[in-house]
Amino acid sequence: MVAVLVAASLFTKQILWTPITAINMKDIVRNQFKMTNATFVGTDKDNNPFKIHAVSGNQEFNKPDIVFLVQPSGTIVRNTANGKVTDKISAAKGQFNHKNKTLKLTGNVRVYSSTGDKISTNEMVIRL
Repeated sequence: MVAVLVAASLFTKQILWTPITAINMKDIVRNQFKMTNATFVGTDKDNNPFKIHAVSGNQEFNKPDIVFLVQPSGTIVRNTANGKVTDKISAAKGQFNHKNKTLKLTGNVRVYSSTGDKISTNEMVIRL
């Protein structure tokens, strides 16, 4: 039965194909690498730990050092004159540049510090 189906397709010479114009190559290249429920863990230049979580993220083919994040949140530890401080962060979107170790947060950015300080802004860049 299988041989008949294969032979029939060879004799009819019908080829199923998708025209190239129907494929959105820009979308494929832009969203080539996608991830969901992503978590990035590391240490900053002072060996303080950080943890960044995102609902989803993607890398673009022409920007391999940047991970574009949706709803990033996490914790960052930093040194101050009074000792180590832990900051809880969240935003609507983010860009994590793992080469430069920077995190750019945009849209409804919130920072809650273990010292009791609170920051609310539309954009923030954190150097890790």
